[in-house]
Amino acid sequence: MLSSKSTLTPFKTAALLMGSSMLVLVACGKKEAVVEPEVIEKVAPPVVEVEAETPAPVIDEAPEAAVARTFVKNAETALAALANEESTVYWAYETNINDDTEAAVQMISARSTELSVKLAQEAGQYENVDVPYDVRRKLTILKQGLTLPAPSTEGAAQRLASLTTALSSAYSKGKIEFDGKTVPQNETELLMRNLKDPAKLQEVWAKWREATKAMQPGYAEMVAIVNQGAEGLGYADLGAMWRSGYDMDADAFADETDRLWGQVKPLYSELQCHVKYKLNDKYGDEVVPLDQPIRADLLGNMWAQGWSAIYDDVAPEGSGNPVDLNTALVEKGYDHLQMVRAGEDFFSSLGFDPLPETFWERSQFVKPDDKEVVCHASAWDLDNEDDIRIKMCINVDGDDFITIHHELGHNYYQRAYKNQPHLYKTGANDGFHEAIGDMIALSITPNYLKQIGLIDEVPNADADVGLLMQQALDKVAFLPFGLMVDKWRWQVFSGELAPTATDGKLSYNQGWWKLREEYQGIRPPVTRAGDAFDPGSKYHVPNSVPYMRYFLARILQFQFYKAACDQVGWEGPLHRCSFYGSKEVGTKLNAMLEAGASRPWPETLEMFTGTTSMDGSAVVDYFEPLMVYLQDQNKDRTCGW
Repeated sequence: MLSSKSTLTPFKTAALLMGSSMLVLVACGKKEAVVEPEVIEKVAPPVVEVEAETPAPVIDEAPEAAVARTFVKNAETALAALANEESTVYWAYETNINDDTEAAVQMISARSTELSVKLAQEAGQYENVDVPYDVRRKLTILKQGLTLPAPSTEGAAQRLASLTTALSSAYSKGKIEFDGKTVPQNETELLMRNLKDPAKLQEVWAKWREATKAMQPGYAEMVAIVNQGAEGLGYADLGAMWRSGYDMDADAFADETDRLWGQVKPLYSELQCHVKYKLNDKYGDEVVPLDQPIRADLLGNMWAQGWSAIYDDVAPEGSGNPVDLNTALVEKGYDHLQMVRAGEDFFSSLGFDPLPETFWERSQFVKPDDKEVVCHASAWDLDNEDDIRIKMCINVDGDDFITIHHELGHNYYQRAYKNQPHLYKTGANDGFHEAIGDMIALSITPNYLKQIGLIDEVPNADADVGLLMQQALDKVAFLPFGLMVDKWRWQVFSGELAPTATDGKLSYNQGWWKLREEYQGIRPPVTRAGDAFDPGSKYHVPNSVPYMRYFLARILQFQFYKAACDQVGWEGPLHRCSFYGSKEVGTKLNAMLEAGASRPWPETLEMFTGTTSMDGSAVVDYFEPLMVYLQDQNKDRTCGW
């Protein structure tokens, strides 16, 4: 029940198709025969070609259908071969950033983009051919699966690879000067979590955004290139292409996200109101005026996406003492490996096989002293089989304890669908992949922590509202942020926003803050300059990781969790349920995971939950006692922003 930071499975490969389970190639978190970066030469490996092949005769199959079937078969073979190579290169880069690994990433990214664009364009040629279900689904995946498509013009893929690598490196290498010290990016997050002085919080917040504003010209150029690529594949822009990857029309998907937000918005609005008033009590009207949105730097997180660090400021009076997982981990002598072992144990209790020995040998658990690395937590599958890994710079604290469960959720998902065809080796939709580990984390209740010996006593029921507040500051506070990041990118890709304010259009940065105020009710602590590029301060923007998956995951994890609790016959308050040790849940969960992307996500969802619709009502059910408390606290307050 404690909070976690938002993490992801980065498919850093702008070119790799979504069906490749990503996180293959050195980019995400796996490690096969560890490739030392020094060994990677600045020479492009041989290009993987899709060889022509005479279609095997198929009874009662039209010639055009046979050609389409053969095309799909060859495409999968080519993508699988390149994916394994690419993951190794990306792993070397993210675990040792230097000139050589950057050059290797640029080369493999360009090759991957070129191949994926070629396959996507050819897949479109079979749009009107009558083919069996699997062939049609794979053709659609090939067409829609690119994250960043380049146009087929000469040099476009290479330029795109150069831009994306430069943006990624600028983020990971970013540093600020604070209190006489040079502070790397990952430590700026700790400052925002631990500092309490509004002036110092404002300083760190502003300096990190100063460090990333130079990304804007490169980002704008990248947008122009990928939009051309999306148009070449038949889409209005890249945003429309991204939205088309959810087994429904692009506009229908946008409406679906609005529907889900409508289900949970009342809960968020009550939480935002309560937090603003409590921060006003602490800091006064000058710092937190009640007639304005909340200052973004006061919420305990660099991006104001999760507010768990300010729990002490907003905790319900008389609600008892919620579990202090940070202290418990330290007092019980946990180190980074024990934290990962605890995550593995949870999955083992459900009947999943242990992680392979290579996981322990090849994962990055701590930040090296002698190398620049990407500390952002990620899960990897380097060979689309068994070479699964995580890449983290683990701190012994509650946030990382839960983050580990999240990343392992990716790994167990990757391993579950390893026997699927290559293009089906990914989640039913990208929200599924993010939701699995978080569903497990919801089962980290006080009862569970006592079961594994991390705490000695379970808090009384009078602590429940405090525990739910702790969860809401992470899970509920995140919801509008998870939604608006890609809503902003949709506006960027469609041309609704411009790099700089012009011709009646808002700039990238102005559009960013308009959405943050509209959805989150927050504002920047200082006036933003005309050349600011605050979206670049968030990992997923310069690294071009689609973000809607995290919003969907926040919905799906509660839906999955409630389904699991129903399966074990839980009858108490939903937030007290733990399905640790349930082989029945494990069996049904594994069946859903094994399906990968082989069926439309509504069918896969039904396998575990019994329904074909995503539903935010489980979020509301989970936090029902907190909602009652918040409404009571806010009854005489002026809410809204």
